[in-house]
Amino acid sequence: MTSEPEHLDNRHRDTLRQIFEHPTSHNIEWRAVLSLLEAVGTVTVRHDGKVAVKLGSELEFLDPPAGKAVDTQMVVDLRRMLSSAGYRPS
Repeated sequence: MTSEPEHLDNRHRDTLRQIFEHPTSHNIEWRAVLSLLEAVGTVTVRHDGKVAVKLGSELEFLDPPAGKAVDTQMVVDLRRMLSSAGYRPS
């Protein structure tokens, strides 16, 4: 099943759309990504600063970006994680 989950609010849906946009958007804010991940999975900030994200059966460790926006590599990782958990924009 690949659909936009009903429980996501408009802000989360916008973030999901931005993540799957081509060409890759370069102004996806980390706090928006974090908010989306908290809505679809379990997010834990570790003592080393990394963010552990449990989404479906996957556990990923993300490095928060230095600035406000996530980089292209993180967008690629997020696409993979979200897709494998069944999340895609409609």
